[in-house]
Amino acid sequence: MNKDQIKGQAKTIAGKVQETTGKLVGSLSQEVKGIKLQVKGEVQKGYGDAKEAVKEAHHAVLHPTKSHT
Repeated sequence: MNKDQIKGQAKTIAGKVQETTGKLVGSLSQEVKGIKLQVKGEVQKGYGDAKEAVKEAHHAVLHPTKSHT
């Protein structure tokens, strides 16, 4: 995992908590802020996932696994 995946997941969780809290206290603005934070978190995590995929693909090209079939 890289830092964008971790930070993105943390934002998503924080956004869910904020959204739920907003629902419990009847604050639409807090719900919306929570949803926005969740979206930001998902985008950041997706960016981190893409970086990780590129890193893995790069490694696979430079260090191909030899098959003994």
